[in-house]
Amino acid sequence: MSLLKLPKIKGERIGSVQFDARPDALKRWEPGIQAAIDGEASIGIYEQIGESWDGSGMTAKRMSAILRGIGASRDITVNLNSPGGDFFEGVAIYNLLRQHQAKVTVNVMGLAASAASIIAMAGDDINMGEGSFLMIHNAWCMAIGNRHDMQAAAEQLAPFDNAMAEVYAARAGISVKAAAKLMDEESWIGATQAIEQGFATGMMESTDIKQDAKANAGIVRKIEAAMLAGGMSHSAAKTAISEFKSSLRDEGGKQPSDLAGDDVAASLQSLLSTLKGDQYVSRN
Repeated sequence: MSLLKLPKIKGERIGSVQFDARPDALKRWEPGIQAAIDGEASIGIYEQIGESWDGSGMTAKRMSAILRGIGASRDITVNLNSPGGDFFEGVAIYNLLRQHQAKVTVNVMGLAASAASIIAMAGDDINMGEGSFLMIHNAWCMAIGNRHDMQAAAEQLAPFDNAMAEVYAARAGISVKAAAKLMDEESWIGATQAIEQGFATGMMESTDIKQDAKANAGIVRKIEAAMLAGGMSHSAAKTAISEFKSSLRDEGGKQPSDLAGDDVAASLQSLLSTLKGDQYVSRN
């Protein structure tokens, strides 16, 4: 990077655990909040981190390809609004941005939670939109196995928590112990507080942000979170959503992504309303 010397996060993927966006982050995420204008050297991350079951999501492989296309010598802007997701994909994307040879500006449009907050820390400049949040916490995952597997997973995650604390500490100019405390508390850090505490460098202009009503991918994630909160398993929720999306095909056999955005959004929003009630929808 051109301005900062941030620590690299090292780590091998843990095969016994699964990383996904946290339900509380999904609930507060507004996927339609995006940059008003995406320039030639800007990268929009308006989705979950890591490849989701339906093929969506920002991955390190995709980020690497985008950066190669832009070129190593050009300043870049990352427009970020994400509920997080796969920890290791977030780390890999952070490292890619950290190694970029020109200036990196990160604009947090709405939410940079969990793995997305790690990505945000790679910016030389980090700008926050009005009403935006960073959410930081210890590595969060779903582990499968017996008590020995659970203990092993906890032990494997500990070094990553320390590595993240070092990144947050370096960014904010605080001690690693203080950063670890914020992570233990699962902190939601608003725009003003982020600037005051050193996690961000400035505010964005309101005119630089728009609300895209046709952002359907985030609604799917919210539906999935609602199903999980209701006690459904991940596999059952994914199957139900896939079947619902298939039912939206028109007579010509087009997939929902090919249909009118407003129609798809309305159908998905109706399903979410059915699952959680109108009060939930209006709060989000």
